[in-house]
Parts: sequence; structure tokens; C-alpha cells
Amino acid sequence: MFEYSHLTSLEVSTGLHRNRLSATNVDDEFLGELAESLSPQAEVQLLFKLRPGSFETCGLCGMQNGSNVDEKTKHTERIAIDGYAAPDTKGGSPINKLAGNVLHRMSENSLEEGDYGCTLEELRTLMEARGAEAVTKLENEYGGAEGLCSLLKVDPLKGLPNNPQELARRRAKFGINALPSPQSKSFIRLVYDACKDPTLIILVVAGFISLGLSFYEPGQDDNEQENASLSSSIADLTRESDSLPPLYAAPRAEKAHGSAWIEGVAILICVAVVVLVTAVNDYSKERQFRGLQAKIETGHKFSVIRDGEAVDISVTDLVVGDIARVKYGDLFPADGFLLQGNDLKVDESSLTGESDLISKSTQCDPVLLSGTYAMEGNGKMLITAVGINSQMGIIMTLLGASKAIDSISNSSPPISISSSSSSFNSSPSHRISPSRRRASENDDRLSSKSILQTKLSKLALQIIYCGTTVATVALIVLITRFCIEHYAIECNSFSIKDVQQFVKFFIIAVTILVISIPEGLPLAIALALTYSTRKMMSDNNLVRHLDACETMGNATSICSDKTGTLTTNRMTVVHSYINGKYYASQDTQPTRKQLHEGTAGLLIEAISVNCAYNTMIVEPKKPNEQIYQIGNKTECALLGFVQTIDGSYAEIRRKYPEESLFKVYTFNSSRKSMMTVIRLLENGIDVGFRVYQKGAAEIVLARCKYFIGSDGQAHPFNEQTRAELIATVVTNMAENGLRTICIGYKDYIRTSAREAKFTEIPFDNESDVEWDNESEISNDIVGIALCGIQDPVRPEVPAAIEKCKRAGITVRMVTGDNINTARAIATACRILEPGEDFIALEGKEFNKRIRDKDGKVVQDKFDQIWPRLRVLARAQPADKYILVKGIINSKITSVREVVAVTGDGTNDAPALKKADVGFAMGITGTDVAKEASDIILTDDNFTSIVKAIMWGRNVYDSISKFLQFQLTVNVVAVLTAFVSACTIADSPLKAVHMLWINLIMDTLASLALATEMPTEELLRRKPYGRKKSLISRTMVKNIVCHAIYQMAILFALLFYGHKIFDIVSGIYAPLFAPPTQHFTIVFNTFVLMTLFNEINSRNVHNERNIFKGLISNKIFCIIWSSTFLAQVLIVQFGGAWFSTAELTVKQWIVCLLLGISTLLWGQVNCFVPGGYISVYYQMQLLLYATYDTSNHHSRRHIGCKNCTNSSNKLVYEPVK
Repeated sequence: MFEYSHLTSLEVSTGLHRNRLSATNVDDEFLGELAESLSPQAEVQLLFKLRPGSFETCGLCGMQNGSNVDEKTKHTERIAIDGYAAPDTKGGSPINKLAGNVLHRMSENSLEEGDYGCTLEELRTLMEARGAEAVTKLENEYGGAEGLCSLLKVDPLKGLPNNPQELARRRAKFGINALPSPQSKSFIRLVYDACKDPTLIILVVAGFISLGLSFYEPGQDDNEQENASLSSSIADLTRESDSLPPLYAAPRAEKAHGSAWIEGVAILICVAVVVLVTAVNDYSKERQFRGLQAKIETGHKFSVIRDGEAVDISVTDLVVGDIARVKYGDLFPADGFLLQGNDLKVDESSLTGESDLISKSTQCDPVLLSGTYAMEGNGKMLITAVGINSQMGIIMTLLGASKAIDSISNSSPPISISSSSSSFNSSPSHRISPSRRRASENDDRLSSKSILQTKLSKLALQIIYCGTTVATVALIVLITRFCIEHYAIECNSFSIKDVQQFVKFFIIAVTILVISIPEGLPLAIALALTYSTRKMMSDNNLVRHLDACETMGNATSICSDKTGTLTTNRMTVVHSYINGKYYASQDTQPTRKQLHEGTAGLLIEAISVNCAYNTMIVEPKKPNEQIYQIGNKTECALLGFVQTIDGSYAEIRRKYPEESLFKVYTFNSSRKSMMTVIRLLENGIDVGFRVYQKGAAEIVLARCKYFIGSDGQAHPFNEQTRAELIATVVTNMAENGLRTICIGYKDYIRTSAREAKFTEIPFDNESDVEWDNESEISNDIVGIALCGIQDPVRPEVPAAIEKCKRAGITVRMVTGDNINTARAIATACRILEPGEDFIALEGKEFNKRIRDKDGKVVQDKFDQIWPRLRVLARAQPADKYILVKGIINSKITSVREVVAVTGDGTNDAPALKKADVGFAMGITGTDVAKEASDIILTDDNFTSIVKAIMWGRNVYDSISKFLQFQLTVNVVAVLTAFVSACTIADSPLKAVHMLWINLIMDTLASLALATEMPTEELLRRKPYGRKKSLISRTMVKNIVCHAIYQMAILFALLFYGHKIFDIVSGIYAPLFAPPTQHFTIVFNTFVLMTLFNEINSRNVHNERNIFKGLISNKIFCIIWSSTFLAQVLIVQFGGAWFSTAELTVKQWIVCLLLGISTLLWGQVNCFVPGGYISVYYQMQLLLYATYDTSNHHSRRHIGCKNCTNSSNKLVYEPVK
């Protein structure tokens, strides 16, 4: 006979019926019947529950359920051998027979299934069930969640052992929690994409034509005729000599023709170099981007229980059998079953499309699916399916996720991939994330362009149109002039030699087009963004969407949370009100002896039980370290207060383990409170329930019907005493910047147990208590104590707020604390300062002012509030969303506000998505908030937002520097080639030269100028306007002045250089003549002036010191020096391959001095008034002072000469 009184709640499944073992004594006969009829899964469950007085051990050997597989196998073998050998043997006791069945099942599956009691296919099938069907299936086939734990060899309390071999075996049997990575573009594919550039294709065609025609040998007569024609042309046009120079004699021309093929080959080689450099850049860019996304992926942690301790692991490390802790805001990274839940509600819209939250419980619907969110509550779950075997993984597999991803990637240009992506795209290994279910959203984001990209695209089109026009005109002029001279005047007939001339003209036109097309613009922005994003990591900004980085350069408004962002988020109880006495400083907080014993015990239990059990305080490991606060920091402060009054929250939690809690109403932003229900025991007898409650002081105090006084007894608490307590205690705490918390309780007494006291609620049956009626449960409570919790302002925040003000950015604080606390913190942070006409509102008052009688938000009413609003207290998440949306939609300013917002909670997601840039908290933020954000603050610090602003503005500065440099090169190169083509029917800048200049201008310059570090100077300027042109008036001035200076020098060298240096002129050289020093000097001088102007281009705001920060920018110095060295080698050793002739030392010195002269010219240029360059940009400044007569307010911006506000703040005055 076996005694097992703990089996009263165990349900054992058979194929036909369900048995409940309700008796305390069951004979062997009944046990034998069970052994005959049980399913294999139920056998395993029952086997490890049969021991006198124990629920979790074996009936014969005493082995603990949850031990490792080897011990369990040995113990099962020992039971089976002791009186039982095989399933069909008739001997042995029922318990031996039951063990034998289990052993036989384990031996059958040991090779195939790794000694686990269920297969991968069985788990996949199980996870397809939903709701009540899932509960029934789990009970009937697996003996409930506990039976499934037994089959998966996991202890629901201790979790899996932290054994690498065991974890590896589970990954081998059940899969890893990752989806196959979509294949990235290979280097060969990137080369192929680069080859599709139309201009490069044209150059390749021209190169092959030139190469083919170079092998044609014209006859002697043709040479003589050509030379005679050239002699006549030179005599007529130059009037400088009576005969050709020796260089152009016929024998030399014949010799030159022997190497004519070099030009065609050189063009093809240079095109190949450009293609390879472009492919390498794209490959490097993609690798950097993947690296950034990998950091985002690996940064997603999930809490599991291993060896009895809660640990945070990467979601990719999850395995089947893990016991995971779930809290509100978590994204479920795998499928599983709920083992224990508290008020858990899940958003399953990603799978079902239904927006309603689904309540989860072990009795009704325990199925938790990957890709869904925990929107409320908390609990524990058993992981049963991961990766491609989870429901989300199966769906993605069916949809052909990898093919879809490749299609999105292939259809998007490189710049789109770099500048905007979610955490899903381009990650090396993909966990199941909500990004995967938002394919259309990602597609839109990838195909859409940011503000900066849109501006650059428009600018690039304008440049291309201009370049194409110039190239076309040059080609027409060259062909027309040749035809008139060759056919009309000289009456020559058409020959194959003429085709070579036309090819030469075509190559000149194409080189003009090549140099004019701003291919470096996409590369520049990609490099600027990826470089900035990588560097921002060290400034605690994890950028999820690259375009958010540039958007921060436009930010004009920041809506920030208080807790953890502006404050340290290390909370301590410094004020308290207990037993009718107010303890108003941290040093005077009471000990347990100073309090009434009954009150102290009640308070300790109320705090210990009514805080999340994953919240705890860990003592420091080193002597001078602070204690570690794990979990909710407000609850940590309360647990610390328990220790202050000589209590032990750990002891209380051992008395009331989390599994024993009857019901939990978890804290959320709507409730502003938390309640926990436990069974009330008196002398070991269950007499009813006790509800503990804590929350915002004014909210919980409004629910108090009684309050414990100095005698430790509850006294009536009416409106008068409530008002007095709020005025004398709560208000004083709040004005000191403290978060005020009220703690109370309420008892429900079963009438059959005893008579209820005046503060208690009697009930007959448990069904009489409406646990779903929160209003009834939360009211009529007994107040125990008030606590004032201090969360100090971060020391660096006030200075950061001042920087934002100087930068023209308004900072607003949105918090759930009461108005007095919020105002005190805002004043400490310098968001509010004495003498300013700014306002602080509570959420209710805010909504009252902006809504009409139907409750709809009216934009006109909103526009009367937001310009002066600086603090929004007692705010609901919806209030933050309305604030962000309203500011963005406001029309009272000429330029739309660019809004950044911070958030950490699940309900902050709408505001984070609506904002131009959403910042999620990396430490305290939920997965929902992080997924909705653009940037994650890994340190939860407001100063990191200021760093993001600096980097955003630095991106704009980097692009402006590159634009200024590139447009100067474009103007000079295009006009030089055009004018020379029209005047001398040739260009001193050959195709190879142009490709080299293009390489300098695009790839190398973008690398050099996009890697500048941001400085504090960036915060002394206004935000970049969304509608403001990328090219400022200062940039226009610099481009025009430097272009005029450089073209003057180049044209002087072109037309008079051969006289200045006493060398042979390169003008009107024969078709296949070797390179000349004349044109080489022109080319060399242009490149050197371009290189030195690159140093000038580092300053786009008329700064005088062009060398500031130059040495510290190692990338710039390395690239500049390498380019200079390459130019020397090309000129001296390039020869016919680079169309250059070796220069003398004297010629080099002159070229170098002319290059350096651009630095001096840059200093002269600083004195040129910008107003003479563009009246348009002068008019733009007037737009910074705009008036809205409909609202009778004006907005004066920093820098307006009519603005009398010297404190760099926005001032709103009535329009006169």
C-alpha cells in the first residue's frame, strides 16, 4: 500500500477517461490498473510523483524529479530490474511495471530522440493547438505542463542545468533559436552591380572602340595630308611658328601610333579600378552595417532560470526546456507554455491580425508564441519550440523568408540599405523578431528616403542635368567644328581615320559626363552614417535605423522621460510617514523598534510580497561598491526600506513563494498601482484573503477608508484627514522632488472561519469575491504607510539641458509623477528656471485644455499650449503620443518641428514610432519600446541624446564638406574640359586623368571628409532646417571663389604654360602623340589644387583656422598623404598609361606652390561678404522670424537681429 497525500490535484490521463487521485491511500490493485492504461507520457509523470509525503520524488529510490538524464536513466533501470525485465513480463509490483514501461519507452527512443520523452514533431504539433484545445491536449497527452517538464527533463523551479553538453544536446535535437541568415551579396555580385553604371559602360565601349581603331595603320599619304592640315591649323590659330615642332614630324607620329593602343587599355584598366574600388566600398559598407545589426541582435536578452538562478542570456542561446521569466514589455523569442502567470496579457496581432490583447493563464490559454508581446503582467514559461520550429519560424519558412529578404535587398540601391533598415535586415543570424512579420513595413522603410537623401537626390539630378548638357554641347561643338574644317573647308573625303577623331571627341564628352556625375554623394552619406553610427556606440547610442542619426541634426524639440534619463534611477526612501509620525530625512528613518510591532510586520510583509519577485537587492562583492538594484528601481527602494527597518524580504518570500500567490494585479501606467492577493492564514487555518496594495500616493490615499495610527490600530480616514495628510506630508515630499508611494492592505474573511472586523470584508464562498472587478478590490483599504523616494538628478544633466538650449532645442519633461515632484525635478534640471513664462501641467488639465466637448483633440487649442509647455506630469502614454503628434502637426512655425522622444515602457511604443526619432532605454526599456525605437540609449542617460544631436549635425557637416569639395572639382573640371574642347578641340584632362580625379573626388574624399569627429561648436548653431538647402550661402561663396581662382590658373597654364616653362606645347597634338609636359603640368596643378582645397573644404562655416583638428583626424591625414604620393608616382612613372610626362624639379615646385596657394586664397575668401554671392540666402534668414497672425504670436529664433532674447530661448510675444 502506498501513501501519497500530495497527489490530490494530479490528473492522470488515459485514452478513454481522466482519473483524479483524491484518496490518501491507494492499493496496489488500483495502481496496477493505472500502469496498464496510462499513456507513456502520463507514465513518466506518475512515476516521479510516487513517494510517501513527497510530490517531486520517485516512489522507490527517492530520486528528485529534475535530476540529470544519466541519474534518471540509472534509477529507472534499477527499478525495472528489481522484479521486472520487459514490458510483457507478468511478475513484479505495479510500481516496478510502471518503471519498466518508462524504461522501455526511453530505450526505444534513446538513439533517435536523445533520451527526451517527446519528439520534435510532437512538440511542433502540440504548439499548433490554441486556447482550451491546448489545455485539453496538454493534459490528455502529456499530463499537463508539469508532465511536459518531466518529459523534457527540466525542473520547473530550478530550470535547466547550466551544462554546456546538455545545452548542446538540446540544440542538436530541437534546433537553435535562429533562422538561416539571408545570403548577402557576394563580392562578385557587387562588382557586377558596379559595372552596371551607365557612364562606365559608355567609357568601356569607347575604350574598346579606341583600342580597335588604334590597330588601324593609315597610309603615308594620309599622314602627310594630316600633318599638312595640322600645320595649317597651328599656323592660323597660334601664329607662333612657321613649321611644326619636331615632336609632330611624320616619323614621330608613326612611332606614336605604335603605342596608340595604350590609351584604350588605360581607359579600360581605370574603369576596372573604379569598379573594384566601388565594390570594395560597398562590401565594406555592408559588412559594417551587418556588424551594427549583429550588435542589436545580440543585445536582446531574455531572462531564464538555470541551476535555480535567474540569468539573462541572448535569445539565440535559448533551448527547448528552458524555464523563462516573462515580464510586461517582453518580446517572446520562442514558443512555449505558461507555467505560472500574473495578469498576463499578450498582443498576438503579429500572428492573428487581432488588435485585442489576449489574457493568458494556465487554466484557459497557456500557449505563448514567438513574435508576440507581453503587454501586461508577468509569469514563467516553458520553452517548447525555437527557431524554424516555432510558429513564427514555420510561417517564415512557408513564406520563403530568405527569398523575400534577398528580393528586398536586391531591389534596393546600396544607399537605401545603409541608411535605413530594421534590426531584421542584414543581420548575420536572425532571431525571430517582429521585424520579420513587418515585411511590408520594412520594404517601405527601405524604399523610402530620408530628408538628407531626398535633398541629395534632387541636387544630384540637377548636377547630372548640367553635366549632361555641357557634355552634349561639347560633343556637338567638337563634331561640328571638325566637320566644317575637315569636309567643308579642306574638302577631305570620309576615311577610317575620321572615325578615330569622332571616338576621341566622344571620349572627351564622356569624360566630362563622368566627372560631372556625383557618384560620390551616396557613398559619402553612407560612409558618414555608418562611421557616425559606429562611433556613436562608444557614446552609448545604439542606432537601429541609420537615417535617425541624420534626423537628430534637425531636432528642435525633445520630449524626455524623467526616471533614469534625467535622474540616476538609483532610488532610496528618504522620507516616510508611519504610525502617525513623519520622518522627514534619510538620517531619521525609523528602525523596527521605533515602530509599533504589528505595523512593522505588516509593512515588511506588504512590501516584500507586493513587489515583483525578480526585483531584489544584491550586496556588493567589493568593500566600497554600492549595492546592486535588480529589477524595478522603485520596488528596490522599498525593499531597501524593509532592510532599514530591520526586516528581511527574502524570509517573507520564502514564506510566500511566488507560486503560492493567489492573484497579482501588476503595475501599469493606467493603474498607477499594484496589488497582490495571498491566502490569509491564522494559526495555520485558511481564513480568507489579504490584498496588499501600493501605488501613487494621491491615488491610493483616495482608496483608503482607514489608516493605521500611532497605536498600531486602523482608524477611519475621511476627506478631512486625507486632505490634511496630503497637505502636510505628500506635498512636502513632492516639493522636495520625491516620488510618493502609499502602501495599504485589505482583508477578506470567510464567514465560516470567524467573524469579520470592521475593516474586513466578509464572504461566504470564494465565488462571492469578484476578483475581476478591480474597482471593488482596490477600494476601502487600510493605509499602512507613506514613503518618499528620492531619485537624484544626474549631475551632468543640467549642463546638457543648457547645451540644448544654446543649440535651439527645446526640452520638455513627460513623467508619471505628480506635478510638484515633476516641477521640482524640472527646476533642478534647468528645464524650468525662475522668471520664465513656461508652464507645467498635469495630464488631466492638459487634456482638458486641448479637447473639445466631444473629447477630440483640437489642433488650434493645442497650438495655444505646446509652445510654453515644459513639464507634463501624471501623464498617460496616450498623453505623450498626443504631445508628440501635436507638435509635429503644428503649423504655427514656418518650418515643421522635428521631435525626438524617449520611452521605456510598452505603452510608449506609439509615441516612439510617431516621433521623428525615438530613443528607447537600453537598461530599463522593454522589448516593445526598443523595437519601436530608432536609437537605443545603452546607458539611459540624457547626455547621450546630446551626443546623438552632435553626431547628427556632424553628418550634415560632413556631407556639406564633401559637397563643397566635390562641386568645386566638378565646376573646374567640367568647365576646363568644355572650354578647352571648344577652343583647341582637345582637353588637357584625358579620360584616365578624369577617372583618377573622379576616384579622388568620390571615394577618397568621401572617406576623408566623412570621418570628422563632432565638436562642441556644433551645439552653438541652430538646428538644420528640414527645408533648408544643403548648400549654404557660405558654401556657394567658397565654391564660386575657389572655382574662379583655379580656372584662372588652369587656363593660364593651358594657353601660356608652354611659354612660361619653355616647353613644347601640347595644343593640337596629333591623334596618337605621346603625352606632353605641358598638359601634364595642367593636370598635376589641377590635382594639387584639388588636394589642398580638400583641406579648405573641412570648414563650411567661414572658419579661419582650417587646420583645427586636422592632426587628430588620422583617417584624413592618411588618405590625403596617400593620394599625394599616388599623384607623384602617376606623374613621374605613369607615362603613356596615365597620359603623363615626367616633370622636372622646377616644374614640380611651381605646381606645388600653385596648389598651396589655394590655402592662402581660402583665407582671402573668408573676407568676401556672403551677401554678394546670393541674395537668396539672405532672404532665408528672414524666415527665421515668422509670424502667425491667427494665433497672435511670433516665434523669434536665435540669430534674428530683431530678437532681444539673449538667453538663447524661444520667445513668444503678441504681434503688434
